[in-house]
Amino acid sequence: MTAAVHTRSSADLISAEEPVLAHNYHPLPVVVAHAEGTWVEDVEGRRYLDMLAGYSALNFGHRHPALIEAAHRQLDRLTLTSRAFHNDRLAEFAQRLAQLTGLDMVLPMNTGAEAVESAIKVARKWAYEVKGVPADRATIVVAAENFHGRTTTIVSFSTDETARTGFGPFTPGFRIVPYNDLAALEAAVDDTTAAVLLEPIQGEAGVVIPDEGYLTGVRELTRRKGCLFIADEIQSGLGRTGRTLAVEHESVVPDMLLLGKALGGGIVPVSAVVARRDVLGVLRPGEHGSTFGGNPLAAAVGMAVVELLETGEFQRRATELGVVLRDGLSELVGKGVLGFRARGLWAGVDIDPVFGTGREISERLMREGVLVKDTHGSTIRLAPPLTITGDELRGALGVLEKVLTRD
Repeated sequence: MTAAVHTRSSADLISAEEPVLAHNYHPLPVVVAHAEGTWVEDVEGRRYLDMLAGYSALNFGHRHPALIEAAHRQLDRLTLTSRAFHNDRLAEFAQRLAQLTGLDMVLPMNTGAEAVESAIKVARKWAYEVKGVPADRATIVVAAENFHGRTTTIVSFSTDETARTGFGPFTPGFRIVPYNDLAALEAAVDDTTAAVLLEPIQGEAGVVIPDEGYLTGVRELTRRKGCLFIADEIQSGLGRTGRTLAVEHESVVPDMLLLGKALGGGIVPVSAVVARRDVLGVLRPGEHGSTFGGNPLAAAVGMAVVELLETGEFQRRATELGVVLRDGLSELVGKGVLGFRARGLWAGVDIDPVFGTGREISERLMREGVLVKDTHGSTIRLAPPLTITGDELRGALGVLEKVLTRD
Protein backbone atom coordinates (compact mmCIF):
# COMPACT_ATOMS: atom_id res chain seq x y z
CA MET A 1 0.00 0.00 0.00
CA THR A 2 1.46 3.34 -1.09
CA ALA A 3 2.13 5.70 1.81
CA ALA A 4 -0.27 8.60 2.07
CA VAL A 5 1.28 12.05 1.81
CA HIS A 6 -0.46 14.77 3.81
CA THR A 7 0.71 18.01 5.35
CA ARG A 8 -2.08 18.12 7.94
CA SER A 9 -2.34 15.77 10.90
CA SER A 10 -5.34 13.64 11.85
CA ALA A 11 -6.09 16.01 14.73
CA ASP A 12 -6.04 19.03 12.40
CA LEU A 13 -8.37 17.39 9.89
CA ILE A 14 -10.81 16.21 12.58
CA SER A 15 -10.85 19.70 14.05
CA ALA A 16 -11.51 21.19 10.60
CA GLU A 17 -14.65 19.04 10.24
CA GLU A 18 -16.23 20.29 13.45
CA PRO A 19 -17.65 23.65 12.24
CA VAL A 20 -18.70 22.54 8.75
CA LEU A 21 -20.03 18.97 9.00
CA ALA A 22 -23.40 18.16 10.53
CA HIS A 23 -22.92 15.99 13.60
CA ASN A 24 -24.99 13.01 12.48
CA TYR A 25 -22.11 10.59 13.13
CA HIS A 26 -19.63 10.10 15.96
CA PRO A 27 -16.69 8.52 14.11
CA LEU A 28 -13.63 7.06 15.71
CA PRO A 29 -10.73 9.56 15.70
CA VAL A 30 -8.92 8.08 12.71
CA VAL A 31 -8.63 9.87 9.34
CA VAL A 32 -8.35 7.32 6.52
CA ALA A 33 -6.45 8.40 3.43
CA HIS A 34 -5.70 5.17 1.58
CA ALA A 35 -6.90 1.57 1.57
CA GLU A 36 -6.13 -1.74 -0.11
CA GLY A 37 -7.72 -5.11 0.57
CA THR A 38 -8.30 -5.51 4.30
CA TRP A 39 -6.03 -2.64 5.36
CA VAL A 40 -6.48 1.12 5.61
CA GLU A 41 -3.92 3.82 6.22
CA ASP A 42 -4.39 7.17 7.93
CA VAL A 43 -2.96 10.53 6.93
CA GLU A 44 0.10 9.97 9.10
CA GLY A 45 0.90 6.58 7.58
CA ARG A 46 -0.43 4.36 10.38
CA ARG A 47 -2.00 1.10 9.16
CA TYR A 48 -5.15 -0.51 10.53
CA LEU A 49 -6.85 -3.83 9.89
CA ASP A 50 -10.43 -3.08 8.85
CA MET A 51 -12.75 -5.35 10.85
CA LEU A 52 -15.91 -3.38 9.99
CA ALA A 53 -15.85 -3.32 6.17
CA GLY A 54 -18.19 -0.36 5.91
CA TYR A 55 -21.02 -2.24 7.67
CA SER A 56 -20.67 -4.91 4.92
CA ALA A 57 -20.40 -2.42 2.04
CA LEU A 58 -16.80 -3.63 1.61
CA ASN A 59 -17.45 -7.38 1.59
CA PHE A 60 -14.84 -7.75 -1.17
CA GLY A 61 -12.29 -5.52 0.53
CA HIS A 62 -11.06 -2.09 -0.42
CA ARG A 63 -10.44 -1.55 -4.13
CA HIS A 64 -10.92 -5.15 -5.25
CA PRO A 65 -9.07 -5.36 -8.61
CA ALA A 66 -12.00 -6.81 -10.57
CA LEU A 67 -14.37 -4.15 -9.27
CA ILE A 68 -11.94 -1.29 -9.85
CA GLU A 69 -11.33 -2.54 -13.38
CA ALA A 70 -15.06 -2.70 -14.09
CA ALA A 71 -15.52 0.85 -12.81
CA HIS A 72 -12.59 2.19 -14.86
CA ARG A 73 -13.88 0.54 -18.04
CA GLN A 74 -17.30 2.06 -17.55
CA LEU A 75 -15.95 5.50 -16.63
CA ASP A 76 -14.34 5.63 -20.05
CA ARG A 77 -17.66 4.91 -21.78
CA LEU A 78 -20.76 6.21 -19.99
CA THR A 79 -21.66 7.09 -16.42
CA LEU A 80 -25.21 8.45 -16.30
CA THR A 81 -28.23 8.57 -18.59
CA SER A 82 -31.02 8.68 -16.00
CA ARG A 83 -33.89 6.29 -16.61
CA ALA A 84 -35.25 8.70 -19.23
CA PHE A 85 -33.30 6.52 -21.66
CA HIS A 86 -32.16 2.91 -21.77
CA ASN A 87 -28.51 2.10 -21.17
CA ASP A 88 -26.55 -0.88 -22.39
CA ARG A 89 -25.56 -2.22 -18.94
CA LEU A 90 -28.78 -2.30 -16.98
CA ALA A 91 -30.70 -5.21 -18.51
CA GLU A 92 -27.86 -7.72 -18.09
CA PHE A 93 -27.19 -6.58 -14.53
CA ALA A 94 -30.85 -6.99 -13.61
CA GLN A 95 -31.07 -10.39 -15.29
CA ARG A 96 -27.95 -11.74 -13.58
CA LEU A 97 -28.99 -10.35 -10.18
CA ALA A 98 -32.43 -11.94 -10.50
CA GLN A 99 -30.81 -15.27 -11.40
CA LEU A 100 -28.40 -15.05 -8.46
CA THR A 101 -31.26 -14.55 -6.01
CA GLY A 102 -33.79 -16.90 -7.58
CA LEU A 103 -36.36 -14.16 -8.18
CA ASP A 104 -37.80 -12.50 -11.29
CA MET A 105 -37.58 -8.72 -11.43
CA VAL A 106 -35.27 -5.96 -10.20
CA LEU A 107 -35.97 -2.38 -9.17
CA PRO A 108 -32.55 -0.64 -9.06
CA MET A 109 -31.99 2.14 -6.55
CA ASN A 110 -28.96 3.68 -4.82
CA THR A 111 -29.00 3.38 -1.04
CA GLY A 112 -30.31 0.77 1.34
CA ALA A 113 -32.88 3.17 2.76
CA GLU A 114 -34.16 3.83 -0.77
CA ALA A 115 -34.61 0.10 -1.28
CA VAL A 116 -36.62 -0.15 1.96
CA GLU A 117 -38.76 2.87 1.07
CA SER A 118 -39.35 1.38 -2.39
CA ALA A 119 -40.39 -1.96 -0.90
CA ILE A 120 -42.89 -0.23 1.39
CA LYS A 121 -44.49 1.52 -1.59
CA VAL A 122 -44.58 -1.67 -3.65
CA ALA A 123 -46.06 -3.71 -0.78
CA ARG A 124 -48.83 -1.17 -0.23
CA LYS A 125 -49.60 -0.98 -3.97
CA TRP A 126 -49.70 -4.78 -4.12
CA ALA A 127 -52.02 -4.90 -1.10
CA TYR A 128 -54.52 -2.55 -2.77
CA GLU A 129 -54.38 -3.92 -6.30
CA VAL A 130 -53.84 -7.64 -5.69
CA LYS A 131 -54.90 -8.49 -2.13
CA GLY A 132 -57.86 -6.09 -2.10
CA VAL A 133 -57.06 -4.15 1.08
CA PRO A 134 -59.27 -1.02 1.30
CA ALA A 135 -57.54 2.21 0.24
CA ASP A 136 -55.12 3.68 2.77
CA ARG A 137 -55.66 0.81 5.23
CA ALA A 138 -52.58 -1.31 4.46
CA THR A 139 -50.31 -2.25 7.36
CA ILE A 140 -46.78 -3.63 7.47
CA VAL A 141 -45.54 -5.70 10.41
CA VAL A 142 -41.94 -5.17 11.52
CA ALA A 143 -39.70 -6.35 14.36
CA ALA A 144 -38.56 -4.46 17.44
CA GLU A 145 -34.87 -3.47 17.50
CA ASN A 146 -34.89 -3.34 13.70
CA PHE A 147 -32.60 -1.21 11.58
CA HIS A 148 -33.80 -0.45 8.05
CA GLY A 149 -32.46 3.10 7.66
CA ARG A 150 -33.14 6.57 9.01
CA THR A 151 -35.60 8.26 6.66
CA THR A 152 -38.74 9.75 8.22
CA THR A 153 -40.92 6.80 7.26
CA ILE A 154 -38.37 4.22 8.37
CA VAL A 155 -37.77 5.75 11.80
CA SER A 156 -41.55 5.74 12.20
CA PHE A 157 -41.27 2.00 12.90
CA SER A 158 -37.93 2.03 14.70
CA THR A 159 -37.70 1.30 18.43
CA ASP A 160 -34.43 3.25 18.71
CA GLU A 161 -35.35 6.47 20.46
CA THR A 162 -32.12 8.14 19.34
CA ALA A 163 -33.27 7.75 15.75
CA ARG A 164 -36.85 8.86 16.53
CA THR A 165 -36.82 11.60 19.12
CA GLY A 166 -37.50 15.01 17.63
CA PHE A 167 -38.44 13.76 14.15
CA GLY A 168 -42.22 13.27 14.39
CA PRO A 169 -44.98 13.25 13.35
CA PHE A 170 -44.47 9.70 12.14
CA THR A 171 -45.85 7.75 9.22
CA PRO A 172 -48.72 5.46 10.22
CA GLY A 173 -49.37 1.93 8.99
CA PHE A 174 -46.81 -0.14 10.88
CA ARG A 175 -47.11 -2.71 13.67
CA ILE A 176 -44.08 -3.65 15.76
CA VAL A 177 -43.71 -7.11 17.30
CA PRO A 178 -40.81 -8.75 19.16
CA TYR A 179 -38.17 -10.29 16.90
CA ASN A 180 -37.93 -14.08 16.85
CA ASP A 181 -41.49 -14.48 18.19
CA LEU A 182 -43.78 -16.29 15.75
CA ALA A 183 -46.79 -16.18 18.08
CA ALA A 184 -46.58 -12.37 18.34
CA LEU A 185 -46.18 -12.12 14.59
CA GLU A 186 -49.23 -14.30 13.97
CA ALA A 187 -51.31 -12.15 16.31
CA ALA A 188 -50.28 -8.95 14.49
CA VAL A 189 -51.07 -10.12 10.94
CA ASP A 190 -54.63 -9.55 9.73
CA ASP A 191 -56.57 -8.84 6.56
CA THR A 192 -54.96 -5.39 6.24
CA THR A 193 -51.40 -6.72 6.34
CA ALA A 194 -49.52 -6.04 3.13
CA ALA A 195 -46.20 -7.48 4.27
CA VAL A 196 -43.92 -8.63 7.04
CA LEU A 197 -40.58 -6.79 6.82
CA LEU A 198 -37.66 -8.38 8.68
CA GLU A 199 -33.89 -8.62 8.78
CA PRO A 200 -32.95 -12.33 8.63
CA ILE A 201 -30.20 -11.34 11.10
CA GLN A 202 -30.51 -8.04 12.95
CA GLY A 203 -27.21 -6.24 12.38
CA GLU A 204 -27.45 -2.94 14.22
CA ALA A 205 -29.08 -4.68 17.18
CA GLY A 206 -25.84 -6.61 17.70
CA VAL A 207 -25.90 -9.40 15.06
CA VAL A 208 -28.98 -11.04 16.57
CA ILE A 209 -29.59 -14.45 14.98
CA PRO A 210 -33.12 -15.88 15.27
CA ASP A 211 -33.87 -19.41 16.42
CA GLU A 212 -33.64 -22.17 13.84
CA GLY A 213 -37.00 -22.40 12.12
CA TYR A 214 -38.04 -18.79 12.71
CA LEU A 215 -37.56 -17.68 9.11
CA THR A 216 -39.24 -20.84 7.85
CA GLY A 217 -42.14 -20.04 10.17
CA VAL A 218 -42.35 -16.47 8.86
CA ARG A 219 -42.43 -17.76 5.31
CA GLU A 220 -45.19 -20.28 6.10
CA LEU A 221 -47.22 -17.72 8.05
CA THR A 222 -47.08 -15.05 5.33
CA ARG A 223 -48.14 -17.55 2.69
CA ARG A 224 -51.03 -18.78 4.83
CA LYS A 225 -52.16 -15.25 5.70
CA GLY A 226 -51.82 -13.97 2.14
CA CYS A 227 -49.22 -11.26 2.70
CA LEU A 228 -45.68 -10.66 1.46
CA PHE A 229 -42.44 -11.59 3.19
CA ILE A 230 -39.82 -8.87 2.66
CA ALA A 231 -36.29 -9.84 3.70
CA ASP A 232 -33.92 -6.93 4.31
CA GLU A 233 -30.52 -8.40 3.39
CA ILE A 234 -28.77 -5.06 2.97
CA GLN A 235 -26.22 -5.99 5.65
CA SER A 236 -26.61 -9.77 5.84
CA GLY A 237 -26.62 -10.54 2.12
CA LEU A 238 -24.07 -11.09 -0.63
CA GLY A 239 -21.78 -13.59 1.06
CA ARG A 240 -21.48 -12.17 4.56
CA THR A 241 -22.99 -15.16 6.40
CA GLY A 242 -21.46 -17.91 4.27
CA ARG A 243 -24.37 -18.02 1.82
CA THR A 244 -25.30 -15.60 -0.92
CA LEU A 245 -28.30 -14.67 1.24
CA ALA A 246 -28.86 -15.22 4.95
CA VAL A 247 -32.35 -16.64 4.27
CA GLU A 248 -30.66 -19.52 2.45
CA HIS A 249 -29.62 -20.98 5.81
CA GLU A 250 -33.26 -22.07 6.09
CA SER A 251 -33.86 -22.51 2.33
CA VAL A 252 -36.38 -19.66 2.43
CA VAL A 253 -37.28 -17.60 -0.64
CA PRO A 254 -38.96 -14.28 0.26
CA ASP A 255 -41.41 -12.43 -1.98
CA MET A 256 -39.20 -9.35 -1.93
CA LEU A 257 -35.49 -9.12 -1.21
CA LEU A 258 -33.68 -5.89 -0.34
CA LEU A 259 -30.01 -5.57 -1.28
CA GLY A 260 -27.50 -2.75 -0.95
CA LYS A 261 -24.11 -1.97 0.59
CA ALA A 262 -21.91 -4.75 -0.87
CA LEU A 263 -23.82 -4.56 -4.17
CA GLY A 264 -21.86 -1.39 -4.92
CA GLY A 265 -18.53 -3.13 -4.36
CA GLY A 266 -17.31 -0.36 -2.06
CA ILE A 267 -17.17 1.97 -5.06
CA VAL A 268 -20.60 3.50 -5.70
CA PRO A 269 -23.95 3.34 -3.88
CA VAL A 270 -26.06 0.56 -5.43
CA SER A 271 -29.20 -1.02 -4.01
CA ALA A 272 -32.05 -3.06 -5.38
CA VAL A 273 -35.44 -4.50 -4.66
CA VAL A 274 -35.60 -7.98 -6.17
CA ALA A 275 -38.99 -9.67 -6.23
CA ARG A 276 -41.48 -11.94 -7.89
CA ARG A 277 -42.87 -10.64 -11.17
CA ASP A 278 -46.43 -10.35 -9.85
CA VAL A 279 -45.17 -8.17 -6.98
CA LEU A 280 -42.89 -5.67 -8.71
CA GLY A 281 -45.23 -5.80 -11.69
CA VAL A 282 -47.68 -3.51 -9.86
CA LEU A 283 -45.45 -0.50 -10.60
CA ARG A 284 -46.26 1.59 -13.65
CA PRO A 285 -44.29 4.43 -15.28
CA GLY A 286 -44.31 7.59 -13.19
CA GLU A 287 -45.26 5.93 -9.90
CA HIS A 288 -41.72 5.54 -8.61
CA GLY A 289 -38.24 6.50 -9.75
CA SER A 290 -34.69 7.63 -9.08
CA THR A 291 -32.44 9.75 -11.26
CA PHE A 292 -29.38 7.69 -10.42
CA GLY A 293 -31.04 4.32 -9.85
CA GLY A 294 -29.76 1.84 -12.43
CA ASN A 295 -27.19 4.22 -13.90
CA PRO A 296 -24.57 2.61 -16.19
CA LEU A 297 -21.68 2.95 -13.74
CA ALA A 298 -23.70 1.38 -10.93
CA ALA A 299 -24.88 -1.41 -13.22
CA ALA A 300 -21.33 -2.15 -14.36
CA VAL A 301 -20.01 -2.36 -10.80
CA GLY A 302 -23.07 -4.32 -9.65
CA MET A 303 -22.55 -6.79 -12.48
CA ALA A 304 -18.94 -7.30 -11.40
CA VAL A 305 -20.14 -7.97 -7.84
CA VAL A 306 -22.61 -10.57 -9.12
CA GLU A 307 -19.84 -12.23 -11.12
CA LEU A 308 -17.67 -12.51 -8.00
CA LEU A 309 -20.53 -14.10 -6.08
CA GLU A 310 -21.39 -16.52 -8.87
CA THR A 311 -18.07 -18.30 -8.28
CA GLY A 312 -19.05 -19.19 -4.70
CA GLU A 313 -15.54 -18.31 -3.51
CA PHE A 314 -16.60 -15.61 -1.07
CA GLN A 315 -19.40 -17.63 0.41
CA ARG A 316 -16.91 -20.48 1.04
CA ARG A 317 -14.40 -18.09 2.59
CA ALA A 318 -17.03 -16.68 4.94
CA THR A 319 -18.01 -20.19 5.99
CA GLU A 320 -14.46 -21.44 6.54
CA LEU A 321 -13.14 -18.31 8.22
CA GLY A 322 -16.33 -18.08 10.22
CA VAL A 323 -15.13 -21.17 12.08
CA VAL A 324 -11.88 -19.35 12.93
CA LEU A 325 -13.89 -16.36 14.15
CA ARG A 326 -16.21 -18.44 16.33
CA ASP A 327 -13.37 -20.54 17.76
CA GLY A 328 -11.35 -17.42 18.59
CA LEU A 329 -14.29 -15.70 20.27
CA SER A 330 -15.12 -18.86 22.22
CA GLU A 331 -11.62 -18.71 23.71
CA LEU A 332 -12.36 -15.19 24.98
CA VAL A 333 -15.64 -16.00 26.71
CA GLY A 334 -15.02 -15.51 30.41
CA LYS A 335 -11.93 -13.42 29.66
CA GLY A 336 -13.72 -10.13 29.12
CA VAL A 337 -16.26 -11.45 26.63
CA LEU A 338 -19.66 -12.29 28.12
CA GLY A 339 -20.94 -13.95 24.96
CA PHE A 340 -21.27 -13.54 21.23
CA ARG A 341 -23.45 -14.32 18.23
CA ALA A 342 -21.79 -15.22 14.94
CA ARG A 343 -22.70 -16.44 11.50
CA GLY A 344 -20.13 -16.54 8.75
CA LEU A 345 -17.79 -13.56 9.02
CA TRP A 346 -20.19 -11.55 11.14
CA ALA A 347 -20.31 -11.38 14.92
CA GLY A 348 -21.81 -9.32 17.71
CA VAL A 349 -19.55 -9.50 20.76
CA ASP A 350 -20.83 -8.60 24.22
CA ILE A 351 -17.99 -7.18 26.31
CA ASP A 352 -18.17 -7.29 30.09
CA PRO A 353 -19.07 -3.68 31.00
CA VAL A 354 -16.35 -3.62 33.67
CA PHE A 355 -13.88 -3.45 30.77
CA GLY A 356 -15.62 -0.46 29.20
CA THR A 357 -18.36 0.56 26.81
CA GLY A 358 -18.39 -0.60 23.22
CA ARG A 359 -17.09 2.80 22.21
CA GLU A 360 -14.19 2.60 24.66
CA ILE A 361 -13.25 -0.90 23.49
CA SER A 362 -13.40 0.30 19.86
CA GLU A 363 -11.04 3.16 20.65
CA ARG A 364 -8.59 0.84 22.42
CA LEU A 365 -8.62 -1.52 19.44
CA MET A 366 -8.05 1.44 17.10
CA ARG A 367 -4.96 2.43 19.05
CA GLU A 368 -3.68 -1.13 18.54
CA GLY A 369 -4.32 -1.01 14.78
CA VAL A 370 -7.72 -2.74 14.51
CA LEU A 371 -10.90 -0.93 13.44
CA VAL A 372 -14.31 -2.08 14.72
CA LYS A 373 -17.48 -0.25 15.72
CA ASP A 374 -19.78 -0.52 18.68
CA THR A 375 -23.53 -1.04 18.48
CA HIS A 376 -25.26 -0.58 21.83
CA GLY A 377 -23.85 -0.54 25.35
CA SER A 378 -20.77 -2.75 25.52
CA THR A 379 -21.42 -4.68 22.30
CA ILE A 380 -19.06 -4.45 19.35
CA ARG A 381 -19.55 -5.95 15.92
CA LEU A 382 -16.99 -7.68 13.77
CA ALA A 383 -17.54 -7.80 10.01
CA PRO A 384 -14.21 -7.97 8.20
CA PRO A 385 -13.92 -8.07 4.41
CA LEU A 386 -14.48 -11.57 3.08
CA THR A 387 -10.96 -11.32 1.63
CA ILE A 388 -9.34 -11.39 5.08
CA THR A 389 -6.80 -14.15 5.69
CA GLY A 390 -6.87 -16.58 8.57
CA ASP A 391 -3.70 -15.05 9.99
CA GLU A 392 -5.15 -11.53 9.83
CA LEU A 393 -8.33 -12.69 11.54
CA ARG A 394 -6.44 -14.49 14.29
CA GLY A 395 -4.27 -11.41 14.69
CA ALA A 396 -7.32 -9.20 15.21
CA LEU A 397 -8.71 -11.59 17.81
CA GLY A 398 -5.33 -11.55 19.52
CA VAL A 399 -5.51 -7.76 19.73
CA LEU A 400 -9.00 -8.01 21.23
CA GLU A 401 -7.65 -10.38 23.86
CA LYS A 402 -4.79 -7.97 24.52
CA VAL A 403 -7.03 -4.96 25.16
CA LEU A 404 -9.28 -7.04 27.43
CA THR A 405 -6.44 -8.42 29.55
CA ARG A 406 -4.46 -5.22 29.89
CA ASP A 407 -4.34 -3.84 33.44
